[in-house]
Amino acid sequence: MAGRTRWSARALLAALLASALLALFVSPARGRGGRDHGDWDEASRLPPLPPREDAARVARFVTHVCDWGALATISTLEAVRGRPFSDVLSLSDGPPGAGSGVPYFYLSPLQLSVSNLQENPYATLTMTLAQTNFCKKHGFDPQSPLCAHIMLSGTVTKVNETEVDIAKHSLFIRHPEMKTWPSSHNWFFAKLNITNIWVLDYFGGPKIVTPEEYYNVTVEFPAVEFPSQKLFVHADNCF
Repeated sequence: MAGRTRWSARALLAALLASALLALFVSPARGRGGRDHGDWDEASRLPPLPPREDAARVARFVTHVCDWGALATISTLEAVRGRPFSDVLSLSDGPPGAGSGVPYFYLSPLQLSVSNLQENPYATLTMTLAQTNFCKKHGFDPQSPLCAHIMLSGTVTKVNETEVDIAKHSLFIRHPEMKTWPSSHNWFFAKLNITNIWVLDYFGGPKIVTPEEYYNVTVEFPAVEFPSQKLFVHADNCF
């Protein structure tokens, strides 16, 4: 009888632990950044996607609502030297509701991508609305063109002293955890200087947008709780 009681207690404990683990794995992750790392739809805060025929506006929209992207560089690792190398990086083009279109990064020389960029600053950044609730809400697979994504190509460079405060404010307001990252990693602010833009938001292949078209459009967002700041683009510093 005592053995049966002990077995029941163990079974109950195992069931409770299994339930707790299941809840941990299936519960939606909550980012600590400004907009829950892209979950704007959850509180009906994600504005409507601009008209798909306005590719420049769609590109600016995607850049602004995304908190991270995949940056492709040319590898300097001996095992894959000269081959494409991709990594996920946090980014921001400005405070929510006040994006400049310039993707800013907070980087460390310890990162593999940074080693690649020091030898070859050319890179391509991909961002997708799959990181928001937009695609799930409409039933779009992340690979579907209807789940809009963009590719920005250019060079990644350190921002100069006149732009550091802009980059810092843009990133830290949406990724506050960055403030606590160890200074021993020698973090610095960088940006992507865009030279080519492709927008894939519908069937029929990507749409080409020029940097001039991209920066000249106005993208309006509803009022947000974060202070806005007018952003400027200045000269670049190479690595």
